[in-house]
Amino acid sequence: MSTENLPQNPGQPSRKPRVAVVFGGRSSEHGISMVTAGAVLKAIDRSKYDVLPIGITREGRWVLTADEPERMAITDRRLPAVEELAESHEGGVVLPVDPANREVVYSEPGSVPKALGEVDVVFPVLHGPYGEDGTLQGLLELSGVPYVGAGVLASAVGQDKEYMKRIFTSFGLGVGPYVVIRPREWEQDESAARKKIIDFAGDHGWPLFVKPARAGSSIGITKVDDLSGLDEAIATAQAHDPKILVEAAVRGREIECGVLEFEDGPRASVPAEIPPPDTHAYYDFDAKYIDSTPGVVPAPLTEEQTAEVRRLAVEAFEAVSCEGLVRADFFLTEDGEFVINEVNTLPGFTPISMYPQMWQASGVSYPELIDRLVQAALRRSTGLR
Repeated sequence: MSTENLPQNPGQPSRKPRVAVVFGGRSSEHGISMVTAGAVLKAIDRSKYDVLPIGITREGRWVLTADEPERMAITDRRLPAVEELAESHEGGVVLPVDPANREVVYSEPGSVPKALGEVDVVFPVLHGPYGEDGTLQGLLELSGVPYVGAGVLASAVGQDKEYMKRIFTSFGLGVGPYVVIRPREWEQDESAARKKIIDFAGDHGWPLFVKPARAGSSIGITKVDDLSGLDEAIATAQAHDPKILVEAAVRGREIECGVLEFEDGPRASVPAEIPPPDTHAYYDFDAKYIDSTPGVVPAPLTEEQTAEVRRLAVEAFEAVSCEGLVRADFFLTEDGEFVINEVNTLPGFTPISMYPQMWQASGVSYPELIDRLVQAALRRSTGLR
């Protein structure tokens, strides 16, 4: 392992806050997390922060990686992987579990562990399970290390679309019709579980969207136009999550809005609209990341509609007890009502992602956005708050 970029005196306090950017992970969104990390590493103010890139492999090993954001981009329609940037295929990074000690340690088999110095804040840019769902946040709470973004509860709720919708409903936010198939239902009686979906289609019509209940980036989602495609759609969703969510199509425009935590509380960005992609059935993974279907920023809405969706975005942020940031996704129905689809507690931060684009249009540049998120994390303590 190369040690030339490690602190020469790890026992001495840094004059700048030390930010560990953690990315990759065990979910199906590993590659997109890498792209997000590349953008964050490229834009973070190195004159203000020391940066330590830490990757998590698909198998779950924490590794030191090269600080080379240009290698974290989509190339020839291929997503990057942590393994390609790992400085060692055997060594591993260990976070402290003692709140009184924030020192990160690197170890290799047969070698004396090396202290990498203390970390002041973690910037997790992991998407999906084992990173965005409260698991990593729980580890950081145990370690006493501040981190960017939502806490354990909000992260878990933001990952599980069923309970997210239940909370929205309890706070009076309108959601579209949906039905959930839990793993035990499917294991005990597939026919009854399938009939539950078919009956739902009878009530709300086709098409349906069958999706993993706890995944993102539109991975594992299928638009089902009739009964013939249902079984394949269920299998596709279950490949990513044994619990699946089935949603009725909501007729309307797709509107997104970003929320960012400022010193005086959360504020909403100008909204964006996601027009129907020309070459895709809906705004799926390829439309978002591979073919880069552009959104419209700001969304062509009336002043009243813009004010309303911004208000609702902040309400959704508060309903889920979010911190730091969130992207709230809505449908504007033909009746002129906003229906919330979901919130994303760790939205994409790639150069083409809508969240940074919306804040850019709101007067907050990408580097300033990162700075505000890190500063918000540093202002908070871990533990109950």
